[in-house]
This record gives sequence, C-alpha cells and structure tokens, in this order.
Amino acid sequence: MRLFFALWPDTAAAAELERIAQRCHEFYRGKPTRTQTIHITLAFLGDVDDDRVDDAITAGNGVGRQAFELVVDRIGYWRHNRLLWAGVAPSDALADLVDRLRGALKTAGFTIDDEGRRFVPHITLIRKVAGTEHRSALPSIEPIRWPCTRFVLVRSRLSTAGPDYEVMAEYPLPAPTPE
Repeated sequence: MRLFFALWPDTAAAAELERIAQRCHEFYRGKPTRTQTIHITLAFLGDVDDDRVDDAITAGNGVGRQAFELVVDRIGYWRHNRLLWAGVAPSDALADLVDRLRGALKTAGFTIDDEGRRFVPHITLIRKVAGTEHRSALPSIEPIRWPCTRFVLVRSRLSTAGPDYEVMAEYPLPAPTPE
C-alpha cells in the first residue's frame, strides 16, 4: 500500500487554500486539489508491504514535539511536473519535525522516496497545469496561518478521479507549556 506522513490543515486553512486553488484554476486550468486532500507531505514512503505498516505507525510515535504554526505565503510553479503550489515561510519547528521523522523511519528500515533531495514544504494547488505561458507572473496571496497540532500517516489510493486518502495513524503535537 502507498503510504506517506503529512501535516493536515485545520478547516479554516484548508478552505482558504481551496479558494486559492479554485481562483488559480480559472487562469491556469489543470486539476485543482480538493479540500479533503490538501496537505504537506513530510515523508513519502511509496509502496509498503502490508506486514510493515505497523512498523511505519510505530516510527511516528515520539517524533513530534510541540504544536507550531506555519504561514503559507507564496505561490510557486514547477515546470518539470506542471504543478502549481503554495509555499510556507521557513520554520525551524517544521524542519525539526521532518528531520526527526525521517531519522525514525530510517532507523526502522524505511527508505524515503525523495531522501536525496532537499525538503521543500509545499501544498499542491493544481496538477497538470495547462501550457506554460504566464508562469513568471504568479499571483500573490495574503498569508494564511496554519496551526500544526498533529501529523498523520496516510494511505493513498490513486484513481482517475484523483487521489483518495485514508488516515492510518494520528500523532498529536501538544500545545507548548506556558513558562
């Protein structure tokens, strides 16, 4: 089964990101992301044997620290895969979560699909963007606050209608304790 770890937005952030995806779709065409599939991938495992699912679930335990907030603040375009995406401001908390998660997965014997590449946190807005004209004039967006209070292990099923996701495990990120 295809598995990945991800951050899932709260309802308000997801709705705002979907609104942006729909607005951009009018100009860029392609296939906009559905609200229920908006996420930031932390580690993509790809196809995992059924007997290793429990190992993946266990690897996520104890990885997270405290809740944090991301700020989605820009739109980008990757020509090589015709993908319009939203990016986040740099976050030490996010970088730490990704490093800790990938370390735990490596210790558990998993190979991460993009292990050799630098982690670029992004939210897919539109897949299969039509044509390449006007890509240098990407729209600006008002910053969106994304409270990160959990991360999840997700099973992905691909279909002609788009990906279908099922949360296999949830990992809470507790609120910081007051000093």
